[in-house]
Order: sequence, then C-alpha cells, then structure tokens
Amino acid sequence: MSSRSIIGDYLQNVRKNINENIQGLATFLSTLSSSRQLTTDDDSRDLSCGGWCEYVLVVVLSSVLLLASLVLILFWALYYREGFAWNENPQRQFNLHPVLMIAGFIFFSGFSMLLYRISRCCRRIYVKLLHTIFHALAIPCIVLGFMAVLDHHNLSDPPITNFYSIHSWMGLVTMGLFAIQFVVGFFSFLLLLCCDNSTAGFRASLVPLHATFGLTTFVLAAATALTGLTQTAFFKFGMEYQTLPEESIIINSLGLVLVAAVIMVFYTLNRPDFRYFGRTLVPNIEI
Repeated sequence: MSSRSIIGDYLQNVRKNINENIQGLATFLSTLSSSRQLTTDDDSRDLSCGGWCEYVLVVVLSSVLLLASLVLILFWALYYREGFAWNENPQRQFNLHPVLMIAGFIFFSGFSMLLYRISRCCRRIYVKLLHTIFHALAIPCIVLGFMAVLDHHNLSDPPITNFYSIHSWMGLVTMGLFAIQFVVGFFSFLLLLCCDNSTAGFRASLVPLHATFGLTTFVLAAATALTGLTQTAFFKFGMEYQTLPEESIIINSLGLVLVAAVIMVFYTLNRPDFRYFGRTLVPNIEI
C-alpha cells in the first residue's frame, strides 16, 4: 500500500472522528438547554416568602393537631377511665378501642399523607416507603382496637349487641376502605416498581384515585370517631351531659381537635402550591 493511500485513510478517519465529536457536542448542548428550561419551569413553581410562611404554618399546625388528638385521647383514657386492661376487665379493655383507633386512623394515617408535603427534600421512592411504613403501623392499632371493642361487648354482663349503631356501621366501612387502599397502594406503587417502565402509565392513572380515596378514608375515620365520642358521652353521662361535667369538656375538646385536624390536613394536601415538583438534571430521569 502506498504512503499516499495511508495518509488518505488517516485523514478520512480523523474527519469521521471530528464529525462524531461535533454531533455529540450538539446533543449535549441540546440536553443542557432542555435541562435549563426544566429548571426554569421548576423555579417558577417555587414558593414565595409568603408562600413559605403559609406552608410552614399549615404543616406545623396540622402536625400539632394530629399529635394533640393522640395526647388528648390518652389523657382521657388514663386520667378519667382508669387506664387499660384486656379480657380480665372488659370496662377498662374498652379504653383501648378509642385510643388505638385514633392512633391508627388519625395519627399514623394523617402523618402518612402529610409526608408528601413534609418530605420535600427526599426522593419520591423514599417518601413512598415512609408512607407505606406509617400505614403499616396503623394496621395493628386498628386490629387490636377492633378486637378490644368486640371483647368488651361480648364479655360485658349482660352482653352488648354488636354492630347496631351508626358508629359501628361507619367503622366497618372505614376499615374496609382502609384495607382496600393499603392493598391496592402496596401492589400498584411498590411491587409494580420492579417493572417501572411498562407500568408507569397504569400507576400514574391510579394516583388521583388513590389520593382521593385515601383522603376520603381519613375524613370518614374522623367522622366515625366523632360519632363514637358522642355515643360514649351519652352512655356515660345521660342527661347529666347537658351540665357539662369536667370529663365531657375533654371529650368535646377532642372532637374539636379532630375537626380542626381534618380541615388542616385537607387544606395542606389540596393546596396546589404545596406540591413539590422535584428538579431534574437530565429530562425524564428522577433525582
């Protein structure tokens, strides 16, 4: 082979490499331009100073109200109802029912939903895991609370009829919705992540439905708790309830805290500006 042909081949390879590098640089610049546009769009969603103050206020207030509901029901059960027991004392066993139900349906479930507004700096998969853990913590509370009230009814002398009141009917509906929500959410948003690309559209279509029924279950749980507190107060005080004894003030205060907690959680979750849109460096890749 002549030296002229060798030089020609060499120059051709150099020209080819230059063209490939130019194409790669153009692709990189295009990607960088798109990323800057996405970042600009995300920056436009950032909260203003007043928005941040509102965000902190409602998130802190929601958290305080959820915690206050648990503290108040514990105080009522320990101070006015003589604490807890199991089968050996059906009257004190009943005290487990309101405490565990509020712990499961209000405290843990409420915080599990607020995590999507509190954990703004975390990757979404970590928030999903925490959301699932909080709901999983609610399950034993709900199961034990349900068993406690059944034992209380069956072991009382004379036995109390089960599932006759509007409170019990609402409780059954709430537990059914909670169970369906947990199973569907665990299967759709965690297990299906193993085939993320092929199920992304299906999971995205379920998000509004899952969020709506989750908030509905939370509101229904609070309404069920209010009917239960009212029923308990009338059974305990009778006509004396209208004189507003000291214990009834705690029960009424707990009811107001539950209403306020539902309002604040509902507002926090449905405020569009509080939703976090994570920034991305490369399009279509979550960080």
